[in-house]
Amino acid sequence: MCDAAGTAKGTQRILNNRVRVTEWSFDKRGDNTGWHQHEYDYVVVPLFTGVLEIDNGDGSRSLAEMQEGVPYFRKAGVRHDVINGNDFPCSFVETELLEPAPPT
Repeated sequence: MCDAAGTAKGTQRILNNRVRVTEWSFDKRGDNTGWHQHEYDYVVVPLFTGVLEIDNGDGSRSLAEMQEGVPYFRKAGVRHDVINGNDFPCSFVETELLEPAPPT
């Protein structure tokens, strides 16, 4: 998933033919995932309440408000670098859905 190394630590928790579950841990403000593009639809569950800064790659940054335990879903194709915008360590669990979405 990552094509440029970041300072956040990604720990793979589950990998099978249906899902890849990774826990991302940021020790301090400014730690980041590194540039990456999501190849699959995914769900993120924050393990903290606070903010993540999203570098969109076009010179803009946005703030994503996180609430502990409240998941969000994104479609494949998102390209960004995720940065800890807090003055404390934080982490989230990301579940990538490796199977294609059913036709609608």
